[in-house]
Amino acid sequence: MKTYLVIGGSNGIGKAVVDELKINNTVVSTFNSNAIESSENAKYIHYDVMNTDAVIDFIPEKLDGLVYAPGSINLKPFARIKEQDFLQDYQLQVLGAIRIIQAALPALKASGNASIVLYSTVAVQTGFTFHSIVSASKGAIEGLTKALSAELAPTIRVNCIAPSITQTNLAGSILNTEDKIAANAQRHPLKKIGQPKDIAAATCFLLSDASSWTTGQILHIDGGMSSVR
Repeated sequence: MKTYLVIGGSNGIGKAVVDELKINNTVVSTFNSNAIESSENAKYIHYDVMNTDAVIDFIPEKLDGLVYAPGSINLKPFARIKEQDFLQDYQLQVLGAIRIIQAALPALKASGNASIVLYSTVAVQTGFTFHSIVSASKGAIEGLTKALSAELAPTIRVNCIAPSITQTNLAGSILNTEDKIAANAQRHPLKKIGQPKDIAAATCFLLSDASSWTTGQILHIDGGMSSVR
């Protein structure tokens, strides 16, 4: 049985990852506002990634994998964005990940063959209007993935998944009607919206020994949005 840490595993993609991992592994997961009860093989702990003073005392002595799932989709016209908007998004999506990775490094190194999975967005490589906030922070995550994959090799692999829009609470304002869902589905070559299980399956692959020769990759699980025309 392996041990994994999932930050932000109480809903959306994070929860789908926990649900898949806990079948055959031990999972420690965190929640913030969406409280969830611990269950067999899955222990949930409250942790606010935006609280820089929060004590990180829930990391097991040995970790085989780490997933950082918190995110936001803050879409605004660039001319209306305040500097604080960029700073808050960077704090959540980048500094939050950095803080937990640094805290977990001893446990990940103790595994001898650990894996870190981060999340970006198709919008980093494919420009969309009103996406400057999320593209800036997730672009930093892609850069962090590349840098850490070099620095932490060979004992820790680091990869990143860049999805297109996925049907989660996070995307609720974008996919809150059947018409919006249908319109967004048509923008993708595969003509459908991504589901949390699609991203969870790729995440679990990158955490597993099946991907033991894979590091420094940005994996586009996006219905063909980034590469098919």
